Order: sequence, then C-alpha cells, then structure tokens
Amino acid sequence: MRTPAASASGGLLTTIAWDTGDGVRYALEGSAFITGAAVQWLRDGLGIIATAAETEALAAGLSGNDNVYLVPAFTGLGAPHWDMYARGLLIGIERGTTRAHLARATLESIAYQTRDLIEAMRGTGQDIEVLRADGGGTANRFLMQFQADVAGIPVEVARIQETTALGAAFLAGLATGVWKTPSALRERRTVSARYEPRMSKDERESLYAGWRRAVERSRGWALTTP
Repeated sequence: MRTPAASASGGLLTTIAWDTGDGVRYALEGSAFITGAAVQWLRDGLGIIATAAETEALAAGLSGNDNVYLVPAFTGLGAPHWDMYARGLLIGIERGTTRAHLARATLESIAYQTRDLIEAMRGTGQDIEVLRADGGGTANRFLMQFQADVAGIPVEVARIQETTALGAAFLAGLATGVWKTPSALRERRTVSARYEPRMSKDERESLYAGWRRAVERSRGWALTTP
C-alpha cells in the first residue's frame, strides 16, 4: 500500500517499501501481534487440535459463532489500538460451548484484526477495494471466506504463499536486469482463489460490533492485576 507521506497516521506505521530507481516508495503498515500464532496456541498450548488444518472443519461445522469471541492479546494489542497492557480474552462461553467454538473464534479473530487495520487505513484516505492474502492461513477456506464476509470486500489468494520471499526475489531480479521494469512483474502475479463477500451488511456489522466490545473488555487488564 503506497502512501505519499512517511508519517504515522491513524494508529498505523509507515516504513520504506522500496526504491527501484524512480524514488523511494513508502508502505502504510498495520501490525497485529497475534494472528496465526493463536492457532498454534490451540495446538501446542491447549492441545485441543493436532494440526492447524483441523480448525477449518471445526469452525465450518457451526452455523455461527454463538456470540463467542477470542481476543488474542497475549502480548498486548497492536495496530490500531497499541495497548501493551491488554491481555487475551475469551468471552461469551456457555455450558454448550465446545472446542469448535474456540477454533472458530480463533480464526474469526484473525479476520476481525484485519478489518481493524482496513478501517484504520480507510481512515487515512486509502481506498481498499480488494484484499490480497498470502501465507499459510490462506489454505484455510473458512478463514478466507469469513475474511471476505467481515471485511465486505473480495479476498484474492496468491498462488505462491511465500509472497515476501517472492518479492525479495523480484526486486533482486530488477536490480540485476532479469526484468527491466516493475510492470513486467505485475504481469507475473497469479491468483489461486478469489472469495466474494456473501454475508449481509447487517450481519457483518453486528459481528464486528461484538468484536469491538470484546476488544474493549481486554484493554488495560495488566494494569488492574494485583
């Protein structure tokens, strides 16, 4: 995401993205501290799943989240909240709550945090019409569809998951003359899947409002601990 300024805005970070010879380009960056690591916590910390892939079927097996939310603020909250005293919160549990609810709440928390960042970027004037996703989480079809639903925009999954490494290779190729212009690289971008929003606006906003309520309850917890 390019931005003409290099100053922090709306709780986001700015950093140098690249310089291919026509001037420095800056990136507007949103940093969420715990996303995929929350799924690892389900596996390694709680032992309720054996592999990360299990979460997809568990989450999809429920008709909804039954008002169960996980705020994975295990090390505080990152952008746009920046609360080092926030701590993890699981709320909405009842007698009928199962490990499937926890798996779903964990996956949904990734999508909610991403929407937090999207909203922060929109607040700076950035127009975001599509979300391009990469990394291991893109293998989870429930997560990708829910991300499209809760953000209200399409999600495009990169064919090559390790896009960071690919980008470094592309920049090296530009520097050494393998490719002559950045436009040649854009033509090499490929998408393996595209998820369109299917959720109604009312449902989307109701779920997101629940997330915002849960986040507020997680904030400042370490300051109040005896």
